[in-house]
Amino acid sequence: MTEHNHDHDHDHNHDHDHDHDHNHEHITIVDENGNEELFEILFTFESEDFGKSYVLVYPAGAPEDEEIELQAYSYVETEDGGEGDLEPIETDAEWDMIEEVLNTFMEDEDLQ
Repeated sequence: MTEHNHDHDHDHNHDHDHDHDHNHEHITIVDENGNEELFEILFTFESEDFGKSYVLVYPAGAPEDEEIELQAYSYVETEDGGEGDLEPIETDAEWDMIEEVLNTFMEDEDLQ
């Protein structure tokens, strides 16, 4: 996916004291300027139409009650099942499909 930088990992984790039981994964994405930014993964899904997997992320630590800027990337898993490099979404067709999946995801979340 991206370079994982483990320098920031501590021996203890704080996941157990969250009020909600979403288990957010974090990834570090390096932008075109070489800046590392920490993101939380909202969800990932696969598209058979495009033959790729997609990941939707948002900046880590964003307040939950604020409008967050979601970013979407595609990746193709490597043959050994690992995650490939994140690629920007470049086609309108893919964006339309992602928005559809996102809308469905949000509706499901609201129902719970």
